[in-house]
Amino acid sequence: MNEQSATLSEFFEESREKALSLSNRGPLVVGESGEIDSAIVNAYWEYGFFVLEKVISTSELNDLNIETQELLGRAPESSDAVTDASGDPLTFDESQRKLFRFARPLSDPYGQTDVGGGRYQVKISESAAPVGSPKEVLLQIGGLLQFMDSALGLYGHPKLLALAEAINGPDFTPFTETMWIKQPRLGAAVSWHQDGTTHWTNPALDPGTHGFNFMVNLQETTPANALWVVPGTHKHGKADLKQMMRDAKFERIGGAVPLLCKPGDVAICNRQVVHGSFPNSSSDPRYTFVFGFHRRSSVLGVQGWAERPFNEEFIARSCELIDVAIAARRQKYPQERSYRYKPSKELARDLRSKMWTSADLVNYQRYAIGI
Repeated sequence: MNEQSATLSEFFEESREKALSLSNRGPLVVGESGEIDSAIVNAYWEYGFFVLEKVISTSELNDLNIETQELLGRAPESSDAVTDASGDPLTFDESQRKLFRFARPLSDPYGQTDVGGGRYQVKISESAAPVGSPKEVLLQIGGLLQFMDSALGLYGHPKLLALAEAINGPDFTPFTETMWIKQPRLGAAVSWHQDGTTHWTNPALDPGTHGFNFMVNLQETTPANALWVVPGTHKHGKADLKQMMRDAKFERIGGAVPLLCKPGDVAICNRQVVHGSFPNSSSDPRYTFVFGFHRRSSVLGVQGWAERPFNEEFIARSCELIDVAIAARRQKYPQERSYRYKPSKELARDLRSKMWTSADLVNYQRYAIGI
């Protein structure tokens, strides 16, 4: 081990200890009336993220892992592929939105580009790929709920939806659903950024304006492959990431900690907090299912990432996804107490009566709400 790698190893261990010392991890405690433990909510607003431990059962986690591997087997192997790994023609409809996104191994494909409204202000150092590596590796799968029944059921998890209500109010709306993939020794970086792009100059901006994401990790995360987060940066508006990078050590911005999760843990991460990930040169893969929610007041009448402002009709159509997921979960876990989504209208009765699967949601991502 050379001096630089030894120093980085020490830095990783120090950062691990710091992350685990923060008072923002623990079980997802929900009361009899569906209320979330206030300590969770308070810590989330203090740090900008919280690690909810052991939320997903072993059996549900197994279903997610099995369907993830099945999906990867059906996915294209490169951005220009027309067949999957078995040579079968691809059946995915990407006419509305690119769903499978690729990157060069160990690269930073978004840094200092116009992707995401230019939110990736800085670029992470890229590494040479190992000999024999593919030209591209899968980085991201969007519109995930149309591919995996297990993901659709997870989206309707009653405790997670109760937490969404506690953070964004009872009339919360969807954001989008994605799986981020960090292949061992090949996974690409996602440079430091803040997710929100729309409301930075809004006089009413506050720490929750751009919503949040849930992050479900299928394997244990490590400092080498994890997302890194800078606690508290969701409170201070748009960050000067270039200056933060100039002051950084090993490109890890000062105060940043790795988001350490065990299988079955769920992290909730504010979309205004500064975060990023690095090329995964480790032997440990990471598969992270990300799905988020907005405040209704942040999206109604706001153009965001769409061609026109989100109106009541569009938002109502988008929010049907929540009722569909609740219904799909109820079918799989009939003994579980379902979440009751308060904005549901008469239409929701019909939604609940149908036997839902992911196949019913082809192209549902056209109703995604992004800000």
